[in-house]
Amino acid sequence: MSRPDEEATPAGSPEELSRLRERIDAIDRDIQSLIGERARFAGQVGRAKGALARAVDYYRPEREAQVLRRVVDRNDGPLGNAVLVRVFREIMSACLAQQEPLKVGYLGPEGTHSQQAALKHFGHSVKELPLASIEEVFQEVEAGNADFGVVPVENSTQGTIQSTLDMFLSSGVRVCGEVELRVHQHLLSRSGRIEDIERVYSHPQSFAQCRAWLRTNLPGIEMLPVVSNANAARRARNADDAAAIAGISAASVYGLKAVAGPIEDRPDNTTRFLVLGRELFSPSGNDRTSLLVFIKDQPGALYSVLEPFARNGLSMTRIESRPGHAGPWQYAFFIDINGHVHEAAMERALSGLDDFAQEVRVLGSYPVAIE
Repeated sequence: MSRPDEEATPAGSPEELSRLRERIDAIDRDIQSLIGERARFAGQVGRAKGALARAVDYYRPEREAQVLRRVVDRNDGPLGNAVLVRVFREIMSACLAQQEPLKVGYLGPEGTHSQQAALKHFGHSVKELPLASIEEVFQEVEAGNADFGVVPVENSTQGTIQSTLDMFLSSGVRVCGEVELRVHQHLLSRSGRIEDIERVYSHPQSFAQCRAWLRTNLPGIEMLPVVSNANAARRARNADDAAAIAGISAASVYGLKAVAGPIEDRPDNTTRFLVLGRELFSPSGNDRTSLLVFIKDQPGALYSVLEPFARNGLSMTRIESRPGHAGPWQYAFFIDINGHVHEAAMERALSGLDDFAQEVRVLGSYPVAIE
């Protein structure tokens, strides 16, 4: 027979709550100790690479992708994969920043979806460089003023961001990562009253994503396109009769109130972003390759270019044509293929393009986005 002091503590009693909190505190100490240990080992890796190495020299997206995939594979709950991936990204971001924070450019100003994508991919321990245009993101990465850049490339409902593709025709940057971001649009204004609104500012893509909602709730409203949703929020904060379509984070940044939201027409609205760098990285085990192919003007040329990928068991996930800038009616094809350029199947497929492609550029091979 148990003594009274050995009996189980009643559930929900102050003693039980105190015991649980003590256990949580002990776990927190263990977590903090292990994070510190990880940071010390990360520092040793940095020192092993040499005192002159820059922050960008320590960053390896393929290694990071492998770590995060193992986090997902090990997860048995109760937290979801996305939560754990976010936690580990922040730990890796903080450990890397011990040497020097990465400089990451994105389409600004502060409060854009591009900023959200950049922080989702790199974590918050980076030096953010909000830039005025997609073109400027390319230029700053190519010039070495930014270690990496993040630009939108396509939306699940509105298709390709043409200005991003066009920059690859003249830029020498590489694609070294991708980010998928669920995009929720909100109507923001200074007063927070829909009856005050006479004009709405937003990026053209966001207007298109919210077309049905605007037609139903603000019929005949003046819609004024701007270069980014954050720019729209900056304009809307100056007048009670103006509003912006932007992410909810822009409300706190620019002192606006949410009038309505989410207001996108499709609940699965997702934008894909590319991470720009200057280097082609090693395979991670689950990669995608982006190609820019200029095709010779001859019958069946496009089929002949695509056939080697099918023959080698490689799946094409996207193809897009753009004017090639080499002359009238000359086109370049942007092609995304599952696999890495250093894998044997991809090497065989690329070698089969010589007779039909005028030029082939490997824009990058990079890990498939991890949610």
